[in-house]
Amino acid sequence: MLDTNCFDALSRLQLRMSHKSSLYISGSHKSLRKGNSTEFSDFREYMPGDDLRRMDWNVYARLDKLYIREYMEEKEAHVSVLIDTSASMDYGKCSKAELARDLAAVVSFLALNNMDRVLLYDMKDMGRMLSVGGGRNAFAKVLRWLEHIEFSGEVDMLSAARRMQCRGAGVTVLISDFLHPDMLEDDTAKSGYEKLLQYFNYWRQRPVILHTMAAEELHVTLEGALNLIDAETRERRRLVVDAKAIDHYEQELFRFTERLKKGCACGMGAYVLCNTERDRKKLVFEDLRVIYDI
Repeated sequence: MLDTNCFDALSRLQLRMSHKSSLYISGSHKSLRKGNSTEFSDFREYMPGDDLRRMDWNVYARLDKLYIREYMEEKEAHVSVLIDTSASMDYGKCSKAELARDLAAVVSFLALNNMDRVLLYDMKDMGRMLSVGGGRNAFAKVLRWLEHIEFSGEVDMLSAARRMQCRGAGVTVLISDFLHPDMLEDDTAKSGYEKLLQYFNYWRQRPVILHTMAAEELHVTLEGALNLIDAETRERRRLVVDAKAIDHYEQELFRFTERLKKGCACGMGAYVLCNTERDRKKLVFEDLRVIYDI
C-alpha cells in the first residue's frame, strides 16, 4: 500500500493529457479555445456527481433528458480508469488485485489534484461506476470505492470498453493483466487489444495501459507434469512444463507486450509493465514517469 508521503510527492506531478485530437482539455490545463469563465461552450449529458445547478431544464423539457451547461474555462479533463476485476487478477504472492487498486489510486489522485474529473469503472460491472471531481477532497471517495471492488469471474473487455461514457477528448487508463481470450492475437483479423486501442483513438482518448503481471507469471519457476486450472473458467488442462516450454512462453509474452507498447505509442499513449513485486515507490516514481508531465 502507498503511504501519505507518497501522495504528497505525487501532488507535484500531473498526468500527460496531450492527444492529437484533444484541443480543448482544461481542468487545471489551459484551454486552446478563447473565451472567459462565463462564456457558454456546450451541453453534455448529466453524469452522477455533476453540479445540479448547471442543469438546463429547458433542454430537459424538450428532450426529456438531463443535460449540463459547460463553459469555456470550466471544462474538466476527463480521466477514465478501467479496472479489470476478473478472477485472474487475484493471483500472485503479491496480488495483482492489490497492485491494481494502488495504480488506480495513483491515477485518480493525480487527476483530482489537477481539478480533473475521474471516472472509475469496474469492468465486470460497468454500471458500477464512480464519477468524482472537485479536487483532492474527493479522493476519500475513490479509496472507499476501490476498497469494495471484488475480483472474480470473467470480464468481456471489449464489451466493457464500449460502455464507457466518453465525453470528448481525455485519457483512458486500462489496468489489466490481459489474460483474456478476446485479447489474444488472431491471424485473420485484428486482435482484441488492437480493436480496444482503435476504439479509444476513435473517441479521442489517450490510452495508458498499465499491464499488471505477477512475478510468478513473468519468471516461471514451475516445472514437470502439472494439472492447471483456469482461474476464471475453471477449465482443467494437463501440461508438461520444461525448459523449452518456458522459453516459448517467455518469447510469446515478450512479443505480446511489445505489440501492446507499439499500439499505445501509435495512439500517443503509454504502456507500462507493472510487476507486483516491484517496490511500489520505484514503480510509481520511476516506471510510471512516462505518463506524467514533469
